[in-house]
Formats: sequence, C-alpha cells, structure tokens
Amino acid sequence: MYLYNGNRLKIEKKTVNLPNGREMEGIIVHPNNAVAVLPIQDGYCYLIRQYRFAIESYIFEVPAGACEPGEDPLNTAHRELIEETGLAAGRIIPCGYIYTTPGYTTEKIWLYTALDLSPSSAYQMDTDEIIELHRFFIPDVQKMIDSGMIMDAKTICLFHQYMRKNHEPE
Repeated sequence: MYLYNGNRLKIEKKTVNLPNGREMEGIIVHPNNAVAVLPIQDGYCYLIRQYRFAIESYIFEVPAGACEPGEDPLNTAHRELIEETGLAAGRIIPCGYIYTTPGYTTEKIWLYTALDLSPSSAYQMDTDEIIELHRFFIPDVQKMIDSGMIMDAKTICLFHQYMRKNHEPE
C-alpha cells in the first residue's frame, strides 16, 4: 500500500518476508534514482555550495540530481552538470553506484567523473535551487573532508573513488 505516490517519490508500507522466515511491517521510500558528478580540470575540482532545506544549512557537495523517469543516468549526469555548474563535459567516466540508506530506501546514486570541461550555453539553474559554484585544488578537498567541512556522503564516496582510481600506486 502506498502512503504517498508523487512524481519523484513514493512511500510504501508493506509486509516484508525476511530470509529467516519472519515477517515484519516495513516502510520503504522509493525516490527516483539519481546521479552525482565530480567535475575535474587541471588539478582542481568543482563543488557546489547548496542550501539544503531538510538540514536548514548550506553544504559543499558535488553536482547531483534525480533521473527523470526513463532517463539514462549518463544523460542525467550531463544534464545535471550543466544545470548546476554551467559546465559541459567532453568526457564523463562511470565510477559505480551507491545505495544511500538501504535500511529504508531503494535510492541508488550513479557516480561519475566529468573531464574536459567547457562553459555551456545551455546553462539554466533550476529556480528552486540556491547554488554557488566553487573551485578547489584537489588536495584541499581531502582536507575539507578530514576537517568535517564536507559531510555529504555522495561527495565523500565519489571523491574517494576518484582518488583511489587516479592517485594510488598500482
């Protein structure tokens, strides 16, 4: 039974059969899947500082957003990068995906690194977003994570993936 059935989010209450044979009532949140994109150029990465009303605060994070129904995540990554930064990517490299909070939601975020950046003429920020674009030297991003200045999970996961694949010895 759906408690809520909206455009980008459904909330379901259902009886769940566990692997041990027990049953339980579960609430499952089904948002649209999403993407997160780490834009990299010349030893710098671009992060956005965005107001998030759920936590009533600004946070630094990678550009990200929900996939439209039926939209391929790679296309979403290109679109969201332009919408939130005004930058287009010549190349976008897949970096896997994460489940954000599998204890109660099916949300999957596809992770990407964006390279060969250039300004986009298609730039038009969504009216419901308050975003500032910032450029950081890559080693400074790790310091921001270590100090707690960056606390967004998708950003930390994506930055870790990038560093692991690009800066660790083989």
